[in-house]
Amino acid sequence: MTTIAPCQSLSIRVYYEDTDFSGLVYHASYLRFMERARTEMLRSLGLDQKALLEGAAGAPVFFVVRSMDVDFQKPATMDDLLTVETETLELGGASLTLEQRVLRQAELLVRAKVRIVCVEAGRMPSPSGRRLLRPKMAARWESTKPLRACGPGPSLRTRRRPAF
Repeated sequence: MTTIAPCQSLSIRVYYEDTDFSGLVYHASYLRFMERARTEMLRSLGLDQKALLEGAAGAPVFFVVRSMDVDFQKPATMDDLLTVETETLELGGASLTLEQRVLRQAELLVRAKVRIVCVEAGRMPSPSGRRLLRPKMAARWESTKPLRACGPGPSLRTRRRPAF
């Protein structure tokens, strides 16, 4: 299957605080790196998470990780310059399924399939999620043909959900 939105990239330098006693990047640090990349992807869509939490869309809404499947392949070390690539694979009613890859140059270190959901306090998922995500993603799809390929090797792609 093909990606349904362009690849978004974020460069991150590994600092001492990101490593464990062995000098390798601690596994939870990769999750923080991917969170930053997801935040920047949403920002590039015009979704300001602070404003959304403060009620810019009506009810206060926010994004949560619903599921994550992570494959740690190779370690990074202090001072490595990493790239986190984020691709949108599937758009649900109030959710996005993403593939994220952490690379050191062209070397794949970590790959994850992540599903994020737009929620509002007391309601999961948020009825506002569809209203927020669909127009932003539709505009992104139309403005990015052909899509830039990113990352090495086969991906964790899923089938594209039909629009409803």
